Amino acid sequence: MPSMANPELPVPGGLVLRPFRGVRFAVGDLAEVISPPYDLITEVGARDLLDTHPNNVVRLILPGGDRHRYAEARETLRTWLSSGVLVADESPAVYVYEQIGPGILQRGLIGDVGLAGPEEQIILPHEDVMPGPVADRLALMRTTEANLEPIFLLYDGDGGAATRLVDEIATSRAPLTEATTDDMVRHRLWAITAPDEIALLNEDLHPRRALIADGHHRYATYLALQREHHAAAEAAAPGRPPKPGARDFGLALLVDSTAYPPDIKAIHRVIPGLPLDEALARAGEAWRIREYGSLREGLAALAAAAEPAYLLSAGGAAHLLTDPGRERLERAMPDARSARWKALNTSVLAEFLLPEIWGMPDDERSVRVVHHDAEAAVRLARESGGTAVLMNPLEVDDVLAVASHRERVPRKSTSFGPKPRTGLVLRMFDLD
Repeated sequence: MPSMANPELPVPGGLVLRPFRGVRFAVGDLAEVISPPYDLITEVGARDLLDTHPNNVVRLILPGGDRHRYAEARETLRTWLSSGVLVADESPAVYVYEQIGPGILQRGLIGDVGLAGPEEQIILPHEDVMPGPVADRLALMRTTEANLEPIFLLYDGDGGAATRLVDEIATSRAPLTEATTDDMVRHRLWAITAPDEIALLNEDLHPRRALIADGHHRYATYLALQREHHAAAEAAAPGRPPKPGARDFGLALLVDSTAYPPDIKAIHRVIPGLPLDEALARAGEAWRIREYGSLREGLAALAAAAEPAYLLSAGGAAHLLTDPGRERLERAMPDARSARWKALNTSVLAEFLLPEIWGMPDDERSVRVVHHDAEAAVRLARESGGTAVLMNPLEVDDVLAVASHRERVPRKSTSFGPKPRTGLVLRMFDLD
């Protein structure tokens, strides 16, 4: 259980989910105005969304086709509110959100999560953030005075009272709204407004911790807005503790990972400047290599292999790397890191395979990343005359253990899903 916070500061002593007056689209087909998270939308994808419906939420989250027209987003938001495209719910609520489709069933709670820095060990980041995306999201949130899409948090709820209530609502009550997206996933939303049910949720959540599955840059932005709020309050009334306000909370989807285990996928690497023959020759100095006749056979062997393991290919045969030389591997790993961090396949890649074996850093200039799709990574390797490095996804328990140790996984280590759809419910600061 996290330690209690200083009661004089508006920082939660545990995990807190507060109701808020959600702002929702009032359109004929909700599926036409919602979108994936902002950082998964390409320029072409943004145009396609707007071609589907001129009021798609992408106009708010990537204003001007991601040309950082923050004032344009603010004016669009105000226009949609005044014209009735967007409507605020009458009563504050915590929302139950369900995603169900082929191979998918996830339920969780959308609400105002009480903000806490990493040192509080209440909300745990597992990735580092870059200043550029934080500055971008900060400018958007500051200008629109809104949280336009939720971050994605996981917690070990052990099927407790909060999860039981979520399941009871999703199976017995009529939803506020629903939409089925092109991937055949149905999204449904319910509102919890009864004070006793909200109290039950928070009693169950309070002693728990949450892992940021998706939205590290947005959570860092929430904390930046909170610091600005506290600084303004201190300047206005020096020495007086700031009162809790809208910027002490942030929009979040909270999912019990015990009841609804996340789908965590691998992020593969492609090294355009490294031909496969050369990659194999160098790797043979420190790794055991086994050849498989097809990518499918190689991927099956990779999935069954003990970590660290990697599958190299550029089309045709695939080559499995396992059993690295332990002494050489241990010398390459940073002394200050935990044993759990050192065992991650992405850590071994970043600290040993790439720099020590192949003589290159794990950065955006030398290494390209491909989310989920092994065949796409192999195609890119073949087209670029390079090598695809295919990997198994990390385990959720390993990511949580590293985060609990106040460490960060290497870049591009995790891809959690299913991610919440953007536009189902928005949060305005002045309604909070």
